[in-house]
Amino acid sequence: MLLREHAMQQCNTDAGIMGRIHSIESFGSVDGPGVRYVIFMQGCHMRCQFCHNPDTWNMDGGEEISADALLAKALKYKSYWKNNGGITVSGGEPLLQIDFLIELFTKAKAKGVHTTLDTSGNAFTREEPFFGKFVELMKVTDLVLLDIKQIDEEKHKKLTGWSNSNILDMAQYLSDTGKPVWIRHVLVPGGSDDDELLMRLDSFIKSLKNVERVEVLPYHTLGTFKWDELKIDYPLKGVNPPTKERIDNANKLLHTADYTGYIRR
Repeated sequence: MLLREHAMQQCNTDAGIMGRIHSIESFGSVDGPGVRYVIFMQGCHMRCQFCHNPDTWNMDGGEEISADALLAKALKYKSYWKNNGGITVSGGEPLLQIDFLIELFTKAKAKGVHTTLDTSGNAFTREEPFFGKFVELMKVTDLVLLDIKQIDEEKHKKLTGWSNSNILDMAQYLSDTGKPVWIRHVLVPGGSDDDELLMRLDSFIKSLKNVERVEVLPYHTLGTFKWDELKIDYPLKGVNPPTKERIDNANKLLHTADYTGYIRR
C-alpha cells in the first residue's frame, strides 16, 4: 500500500503535475537506443545493496519541475537524437511518479519524441488505481528497460528489501501486451553472478515474447562515496567488481548475443 500512496501523492498546479527530479544527463549513451536525454527521477523504496545513487532514495528530495518545463529543456537537444535517440526517464524509481510520467510522455509523443522508461518495476501492481495508469503510460512508452536485480525471491528480498514477484509479473504483462523490453541485470560477485541463478534468469527471459536485448551490467563501486556522505553503512564493503571472465560467463549463460537489440518502430 505504501508504494501506491507515494505514487499518487504528486502536486498539481496551474502548470500541471509537478515532478521531482534528481538530475539530468544531456547526452546519455547507455540508457536506451541512440543519444538520450536521461532524466533521473527522485524517490525510491528499494534499498539495493549495490545502489550507486542512494541520494535518490528520499521521496521529498530533488527539484520540482513541470512536464512542460522539463520537455522544453529536453527538446533543446533534439537535433542530436537523429532517428533513434530520445528521452529516457530513470531513477530512483520513476513509476512512483506515474501521473507525471504520463503527462511528460504524452506531450513528448505529441512532439514526435521516442520515449524510454528505465525501471526496476518495484511499484508495479495490478491493483487500481495504479494498474489503469500503468496501462495508460504504456500507450505513450516506446521501450521499457527492466532491471531484474535477482531472479530468486528470497535473495531478492535480501538484496533489495523487497519481493520480486510483482516485478516478474510486470515482465509477464509487458510480454503479453508485446511492449518492447530490454532486460538489465547487475552482476554482483558472490551474489547474482551464481551460475544456477543466471541459468534460472535465462529460462525466465526465454519465456517472454518481447525481449529485444539483454544487458549484463557489471557491479562497480563508483557510488560508494555517496553512502559515506549520507552516513549509511555500505553493505558490500570488500566486494570487488566482477572479472572479465565472470562477465563473459554471464553473457554466455544469459545468451545476450542472441538478442538483436532495439528495432525502431
